[in-house]
Amino acid sequence: MSRIPFYLKERLEEVQKRVLYESYEAQKLPVWERITLTWIVLFSFWIVITANTSLDNLIIGGIATLIIASFMRDMLMEDVRHKGHLIEKIIYFLLLYAPQYLIIMAFRLIESNIKVAKNVIFMDIKPGIMKIRTDLHSDTGVTILANSITLTPGTLTLDVSKKLGETYLYVHWIYVETLNREKAGEKIKGDIEEWLKKIFW
Repeated sequence: MSRIPFYLKERLEEVQKRVLYESYEAQKLPVWERITLTWIVLFSFWIVITANTSLDNLIIGGIATLIIASFMRDMLMEDVRHKGHLIEKIIYFLLLYAPQYLIIMAFRLIESNIKVAKNVIFMDIKPGIMKIRTDLHSDTGVTILANSITLTPGTLTLDVSKKLGETYLYVHWIYVETLNREKAGEKIKGDIEEWLKKIFW
């Protein structure tokens, strides 16, 4: 039997991987923006943790966090989308994206707690593991989505599977409302994925 079809399939997969990698690389922020955003996050934590706003503490914290940010830039900001000016990103995140996420999660937590309580009281439990697709590709975006699903009562992310640009989550659901993968994904992910797609690729 000829090995040509297998060879062509392998070559096609290699080309697809290269195209995906190049498209992801093109969406990354410039290095200086990654350092700046990482520095802002670390410096904010410094101020909160030290609870000291004296000039000496701010100078020491600013220098220390800047040095750390130059090394950690890819750990925190590698997956952020390249869109708009740096100041625009900061303002949008602080005034729009962060409050949106908190509101979405608050409503999801209240809704899920009520559903789980009802399921427990009436002993109406139909557990199952669902494989749902996500449009997110970055590690940070997928991790936040998986953790958000896990934080919501009634669902628990068990595993993540990535293959050729497609990402799937395996989620344990306390009450499987539908076996349709798309509808199940919509119910489990809610608005969280759409919010994450504004920031992460």
